[in-house]
Amino acid sequence: MEKPTKQKKPVTTKEQARKFVKMVAKKQGWHLNPDTQFIDDLTEGFATNRNRFGYYSCPCRDADGEKALDKDIICPCDYCKPDMEEFGHCYCGLYLTEEFAATRKAPGGIPERRPFEL
Repeated sequence: MEKPTKQKKPVTTKEQARKFVKMVAKKQGWHLNPDTQFIDDLTEGFATNRNRFGYYSCPCRDADGEKALDKDIICPCDYCKPDMEEFGHCYCGLYLTEEFAATRKAPGGIPERRPFEL
């Protein structure tokens, strides 16, 4: 009698993560950071997190690994829209408003909105 084979989860590639962030940007009417190396690094982080946890948690924040605890940092995170409204870009600088993108400035550091006690 044959042993049942264990089903492997499909692996998320960096290209699939890139498609995901492009889809989010398009749906929200945002621009992506024009720095291709930066985008490459972030999409690698998204793919890693998706493969590790099963969801696209923000690679700029430490995820707990439990979806219920990380729901606020699943892309686009709960802090993205307030950051976009106030600073013109999200915390990690991946997504930019149209106005900020037009300035051609590099995103700068912004305060962390996520409570530390989560």
